[in-house]
Amino acid sequence: MLDQAMKDQLKAYLENLKTDVHLVLSLDDSDTSNKLQALANDIASLNDKVKVIEDQSASARKPIMQVVNPTKKTAIGFAGLPMGHEFTSLVLALLHSGGHPMKLEADVIEQIANLDGDMDFEVFISLSCQNCPDVVQALNMMAAINPKIKTTMIDGAAFQDEVAERNIMAVPSVLLNGEIFTQGRISLTEILKKVALKFGDSGAAKKEATALNEKAPYEVLVVGGGPAGASAAIYAARKGIRTGIIADRFGGQVMDTMSIENFISVKETEGPKLAAALEEHVKEYNVDIMSEQKADNIVDAEKTEDGYIHVHLESGATLKSRSVILSTGARWREMNVPGEQEYRNKGVAYCPHCDGPLFKGKRVAVIGGGNSGIEAAIDLAGLVEHVTVLEFADTLRADQVLVNKAQSMGNIEIIKEALTTEVIGDGTRVTALNYKDRATDEIKTIELAGIFVQIGLVPNSEFLKDSGIELSPRGEIEVSAKGETSLPGIFAAGDVTTVPYKQIIIAMGEGSKASLGAFDYLIRNSTPKK
Repeated sequence: MLDQAMKDQLKAYLENLKTDVHLVLSLDDSDTSNKLQALANDIASLNDKVKVIEDQSASARKPIMQVVNPTKKTAIGFAGLPMGHEFTSLVLALLHSGGHPMKLEADVIEQIANLDGDMDFEVFISLSCQNCPDVVQALNMMAAINPKIKTTMIDGAAFQDEVAERNIMAVPSVLLNGEIFTQGRISLTEILKKVALKFGDSGAAKKEATALNEKAPYEVLVVGGGPAGASAAIYAARKGIRTGIIADRFGGQVMDTMSIENFISVKETEGPKLAAALEEHVKEYNVDIMSEQKADNIVDAEKTEDGYIHVHLESGATLKSRSVILSTGARWREMNVPGEQEYRNKGVAYCPHCDGPLFKGKRVAVIGGGNSGIEAAIDLAGLVEHVTVLEFADTLRADQVLVNKAQSMGNIEIIKEALTTEVIGDGTRVTALNYKDRATDEIKTIELAGIFVQIGLVPNSEFLKDSGIELSPRGEIEVSAKGETSLPGIFAAGDVTTVPYKQIIIAMGEGSKASLGAFDYLIRNSTPKK
């Protein structure tokens, strides 16, 4: 199952095992079962502490492999074949179940260990989803720490009947004790917050907000953890000044990018890998990183009694700083038609790499004829029965090489001058969409199971509408050549600004430029009086 290079690498990792680990298999007569059994045997052959046990009664869901610590009675399940992006999840599950230390703070491990009550997490994933492993690995660590917590990764493509029965239309989808817990990428910290709220404990959130309120003012406070924010934080920290960064999630949109081939000096990489590298680089410096935090208001220094800029967070906390760099990025633009919100994650999707495998053998549509839309259609065409691309204009905006590729595929249809007007469903999932033929004004219906929206970006600037910061008609922050906004001491960088060409490499350059602009501002302005 594993080639020799992978075996050699895995063998080295397994040398870190301190306790026995059992791979408990429950199999059927499928090809996936045969591959899962071969994978388990390959792993066991690499270290004497790993033992394969077949127990058909261990799980009703088959095929499945459970990574078990026989002493602690912890169990981490993998239903389907954990390869692709999830192979790393399997390796970490082996190491953590075998006693290898986790990269977690001691208080987080203690918090997980003290959780009371039986929790059975099920995570529906696709092996091509780059965000799924983060969720799987977070829950797996919880299960490896606390035997009352069980978790199972479920490959949606391998369990299509269960996906349909439980109306799973997006990945990752997490169920807790049989009920939907969350959908989409979520960090361990956020999971613990949701678990605390679900079981009636809001003390942790209040304690965190209090701790943030008590932080000393910053010289530079960066809002946003994407390429622009990471670059800004590094450039500020290198000046030796007190620097903080608020990040809802490190990497921003980069986390949703599958392949990156135009980042100069790096021939090819994946979004999550680049995001992890950004975070590690920031951690090399003295930067106060505040993750899972979102700003909901900003008050400029002229309106505050202490002379600092105040950044208010959704958690209720307020941070203070002499200068602020806004790098909140952008998000996928929505269609804003009836039914879109009702069927979001129930057939309406925004990430073809993540959710595409759930629509295997079905008919889908892609909204948008730019590069993202045509690339999505090409990717989906290898999985689904048929793809219809709907483009509002009378010409496609995608590169001709992509258009030629799409037109050469037998199951992609491109309709121009098409305005999507409504998403139709049966109450639980998408069944069709309506669009207007702009050439004839005729309303037409396409029966399908999935709609992938790829129509551009919207800047994450809503929280600034009452701040006094000048925004463009599209909601982008107006900036000068130095990254200055219309308010003194407040700078901005990246996709949230009016700077053209939304590219990773441009955002990084703009982040460093805004940081240099903020430093220049600081040395020319005195520290506020307390």
